Amino acid sequence: MASHRAAKADAIPSELRTRDRWVRHSATKVPLTTAGTAASSTDPRTWTSYREAAASTAGVGVGFVLDGDGVACLDLDHALNTDGTPKPWAADILRRAGATYVEVSRSGSGLHVFGYAEVRQGRRIRREGGYCVEAYGAGRFIAVTGRRFRGAPSTLGDIGALTAALTA
Repeated sequence: MASHRAAKADAIPSELRTRDRWVRHSATKVPLTTAGTAASSTDPRTWTSYREAAASTAGVGVGFVLDGDGVACLDLDHALNTDGTPKPWAADILRRAGATYVEVSRSGSGLHVFGYAEVRQGRRIRREGGYCVEAYGAGRFIAVTGRRFRGAPSTLGDIGALTAALTA
């Protein structure tokens, strides 16, 4: 178990792990403090270090808070086929994202594309053909799994141009 946890931690970029913007979360993705009380995606007093969040047993997992400092996440719901391959629309986004950290979401069918981009207000940026892409950069937390997708790097890349193109 400890080695499994360490492998997941190693997958998570240090650009995220070294920021004290971590929370725990419930099974229904409600942010929690390490003590299990309500946390807030806008109140830094309820956040902690990655190490403390990972060591806590409150809730079911860890989450990273986006606070508007240029770290953003594209949330791709239902992006994977049952065999784990990306659907064509998701494959296009992954190609355009380039070398940046991508992980499989808690559901096992979605992807989180983390990187650097200015996204001040979270929004659903496209919903066509039954898929949904959302962009977040502030005031939200993302349930982080550490399940790196297909050899994606454990570093953050620049996804600003992709995010701008998707929101245009």
